[in-house]
Amino acid sequence: MGENIPIGRCVVAVDGPSGSGKSTVSRRLATSLGARYLDTGAMYRAITWAVLRSGVDLNDAHAVAKVAGEVDLRIGTDPEGYAVTADGVNVETEIRGADVTAAVSAVAAVPAVRALLVARQRDMIDKAGRIVVEGRDIGSVVAPDADLKVYLTASAAARAARRSAENASDVAATAADLARRDQLDSTRKADPLAQAADAVVLDSTELGIDEVVARLRELLTERGVA
Repeated sequence: MGENIPIGRCVVAVDGPSGSGKSTVSRRLATSLGARYLDTGAMYRAITWAVLRSGVDLNDAHAVAKVAGEVDLRIGTDPEGYAVTADGVNVETEIRGADVTAAVSAVAAVPAVRALLVARQRDMIDKAGRIVVEGRDIGSVVAPDADLKVYLTASAAARAARRSAENASDVAATAADLARRDQLDSTRKADPLAQAADAVVLDSTELGIDEVVARLRELLTERGVA
């Protein structure tokens, strides 16, 4: 990490649809700020992994919430390398798989699951003080008082191309899956994917990662918290 990095409190909320570059941008921004990093999506994915392993019906909200309340979920906040574990099992690889990806929107829509994880996320933010948090409801629900709220987006074609390159998957199939997840996440009753009213919208379609991070640093500097 660079020298002369401020040590004061700084909370950055990065929201947006899948494939917009949230994870890479957030990690790199956190590193440049000397801050922690929290991937809230990984938390929902880890709970989903536990739910699938338990064999409960995804449509049984009570059963899903019970699993979520019992699993020992742990996630690191080091932007340069962190682990996600569930009941002592490192699930970082498993939670990125097709089964979890197909089921995570259903699990994340359960109000009790969201209440549980939002409370935990807020606690982690308070303890970190200086942190970049990425997800789908950070600026609107988890950290409404964040110093900077960003809604990072990109064209559907760009998002599908990026995600298919990451997963070595078919672009058309990936585009359909992203559209499905965005629809489910933006229409759920509990804490839907939404752009906070005071968020800065940044379209990354034609921008490189470094350009996006530089723009966010400029916005933080303007707010006196970089």
